[in-house]
Amino acid sequence: MHSLAQEIKAFSKTNLRKQCTRVTTLSGRRIIETWKGSTVHVVEDTVPPGTACGYVQDNTWDLQVGTIKPHLLLGSQDAAQDFGTLRKYKVSHILNVAYGVENTFPELFIYKTLSILDLPDTVITSYFQECFQFIEQAKAEKGVVLVHCNAGVSRSAAIVIGYLMSTDGRAFDDAFAAVKLARPAICPNPGFLEQLKNYKPLADVQINGVTHT
Repeated sequence: MHSLAQEIKAFSKTNLRKQCTRVTTLSGRRIIETWKGSTVHVVEDTVPPGTACGYVQDNTWDLQVGTIKPHLLLGSQDAAQDFGTLRKYKVSHILNVAYGVENTFPELFIYKTLSILDLPDTVITSYFQECFQFIEQAKAEKGVVLVHCNAGVSRSAAIVIGYLMSTDGRAFDDAFAAVKLARPAICPNPGFLEQLKNYKPLADVQINGVTHT
């Protein structure tokens, strides 16, 4: 039986086995790192087209805008930051419920900003009255309001669904289906969905002391 001292003395880097590691970069590029002792050799991993794995960044803008009502639109921060899109849809008011997204054209549009976190335990219904008042304000002023968050799929969608339930008296399923039809990408987080299903809206929305039905 060899002692530990004998094994250490007999150690040689040349006896180490090669170790290969396949790495996928953020761009989807695949490489093979081969280690032999303290030396690493890097080569491109050639795989058939379409079989590479990994995260590939999507830099395209999401300018799809869902028309919920003539005065109410739903979209992403990309749409809210694209002047051509805002003009195309005759937007006059913008309801920004994203977190950390600045208003791009404060001198050109009427903004309302509420920094809401897209987390299941965020009480989204606590923001409803303030949001609905702003939407009704835009309607009363013969304007068009765009509601947006970051991606336009969770927070802003939940606000718009709740608005339809409150102002039109729609059941959750009906309101969700209408918004989904206008903007297929919507996907409120599970916490928001549960809150919407249990939401019992008031019949009226108060704006500056005036009741709007």
